[in-house]
Amino acid sequence: MAATNPDRSSFFPAIEKKHGLPMDYWFDQMKQISDLKYAEQIAFLRENHGFSQAHANALVLYSRGNTSSKRFGTLDDYLASADAVKSATVRKIFKAIQSKYPKLELVIAWNQPMLKSGESYVFGLSVA
Repeated sequence: MAATNPDRSSFFPAIEKKHGLPMDYWFDQMKQISDLKYAEQIAFLRENHGFSQAHANALVLYSRGNTSSKRFGTLDDYLASADAVKSATVRKIFKAIQSKYPKLELVIAWNQPMLKSGESYVFGLSVA
């Protein structure tokens, strides 16, 4: 399930419905295994409680304080930690493509800048 809402708590109603227990129960479970590593917590939920990967990931990361899957809201946010040369290069690339194809929309998807045409992603890049 691809959540359109980046807030990890958006998975909670589905978790409660599928597993028949309130989120307080699951938060208590997470407290009991808080000393385990991420992968071990995921395995605990999947193997012992039948969680899907998406539901387990949402609960584990939320319990660890990471409440949103969205890191960047804009291209400026994305480039804030990049050096000046990389930032300028990325901006030139997007400007050149959008000059040639003005209907493409610049969006942040999978936490990186992408150009989108309708529902299709046609170009994306990342900065290391």
